[in-house]
Amino acid sequence: MFAPIVLAAGGSSRMGRSKLVLELGGVSLLRRVARAAADAAVGPVVVVLGDAAERARPELEGLPCTIVADPALTSRGMNASLAAGLAAVPALAAGAVVLLADMPLVDAAAIRALVVRHRASGAPLVATRDGDALAPPVLYHRALFAELAAGGEGDGIGRALLRRHADRLQVVDAPAGTLADVDGPADLERLRARLGEGGTR
Repeated sequence: MFAPIVLAAGGSSRMGRSKLVLELGGVSLLRRVARAAADAAVGPVVVVLGDAAERARPELEGLPCTIVADPALTSRGMNASLAAGLAAVPALAAGAVVLLADMPLVDAAAIRALVVRHRASGAPLVATRDGDALAPPVLYHRALFAELAAGGEGDGIGRALLRRHADRLQVVDAPAGTLADVDGPADLERLRARLGEGGTR
């Protein structure tokens, strides 16, 4: 099994407020991603929260997941959040699938596709590709956990491993537009327009 890890400890600085609870299609961004992770049924779900944990926890109600909450993670960067998530992955898991809470169009099928590709190829790294760009979700075999956890503070350890182990990397092509992320208000409005929604919530 592969444990999905939803990284949701970022500071939402470009949004101006916590984007985890903002809604798309009547469902918060955090719940959409966590629900997709649970629906994929590839392993136990881990959700990593930072200083917005108090507001975010209700969005996870009823979902089968382990919550790792530490306010300090928001200022320490994604590498630290990833290390915290990896530490919560059950010992029996063969690896993890890392997702970002601000990519709300990633669905259960996209997560399962990574596991299927790993099982078919044996590759320890399977990334999602949109055109020429690699992006989360990314599958990491447990053999790479030590390297991932050694990233320290800041960002970029995941991408560094994709470069470092490029010869062992497999990719799965994502349907067009499904890897869109929500960094600021304009991004969210674009996604809402695609879904036929309007207004800011």
